[in-house]
Amino acid sequence: MRKPRKFAHCCGPGSAAESSATLPVVRIMRNRINEEITFRKLEVLLAFMEAGSLAKAAEALGVSTVSVHRALHTLEEGMHCALFRHEGRNLIPTDAAQVLAEVAGEVLKTMTDGIRSTREAAGYGAGQLKIGSLYSLTIRTVPEVVIALKERRPELQAELVLGSNADLLDKLRQGAIDATLMALPEPDAEIESIALFEDEMFFAAPIDSPYAQHDAIDLGTCGDAPFVSLGEGFATHHGFTEAFRAAGIAPNVVMRVGDIFSLINLVSGGVGCSLLPGRVRDLFAHKIALVPLAGPAIRQTIGLSFLHQRERDPNLLALATVCRLTVKGPNAR
Repeated sequence: MRKPRKFAHCCGPGSAAESSATLPVVRIMRNRINEEITFRKLEVLLAFMEAGSLAKAAEALGVSTVSVHRALHTLEEGMHCALFRHEGRNLIPTDAAQVLAEVAGEVLKTMTDGIRSTREAAGYGAGQLKIGSLYSLTIRTVPEVVIALKERRPELQAELVLGSNADLLDKLRQGAIDATLMALPEPDAEIESIALFEDEMFFAAPIDSPYAQHDAIDLGTCGDAPFVSLGEGFATHHGFTEAFRAAGIAPNVVMRVGDIFSLINLVSGGVGCSLLPGRVRDLFAHKIALVPLAGPAIRQTIGLSFLHQRERDPNLLALATVCRLTVKGPNAR
């Protein structure tokens, strides 16, 4: 007698159970929208339905009549049903075309809203703009930019994030800020930068210091003088290091600090001298003296930087325009 067949393997690969589990995927695949049905063709359909003729639709869309006719014809092919009928030389929409047009209007609106929401989630065109800045730029540059931006885009809320050049660049790459005002970074394909002005580095000393009476300071003669400096990552620290390297000596740094205002207070209090950009002169002229450096000038290029992929963001375009029109540099003030 033949033994009954065993079905212990019924749930193995290729079994009916496995096949039934894939059925929903099969159904989804069968309901895929024909590739001839596109957003662009639905826009053409709506334009044609509203205009009433191929010529007027073409004019509204800024394309040729042939392009409109081709789009409608291929859309009809993709739908696999008649959307139009010919009456002489006129193309008349059917009831099916009316139904599709109503649905198309809803679909395009939903997609437009979805695109806007997606961009806002990524910070593109949102109602808030996070702007990074060096501490020293809050003296004049940042207030001028924020006021001008508010006049141009009153609905836009600006949030300020302060930090060193290195910190701001990291935040920009991570998407924590939308743009930053800082010393221009090294060329990078991912970063767009707009140069705004150049600033020169000066020798900073207490106003009652003998150094304050000099017309220029040769750093090569300052080997024994105490200095205070910003930490690494700050644009001013980079200029400080570059200047002493050019002078051929190592500075006697007695203290490092994390912001330029603390640095200025330490210089004013006599803890040590330093090198500072000219943009701080107006606000702190009563506390410190800024004396030119002998020899070639050490300069910083200050600008606006943002991610290349967001170069068409309307908020960033507005910010860039404001910066170009507003920021003139310390020598122009």
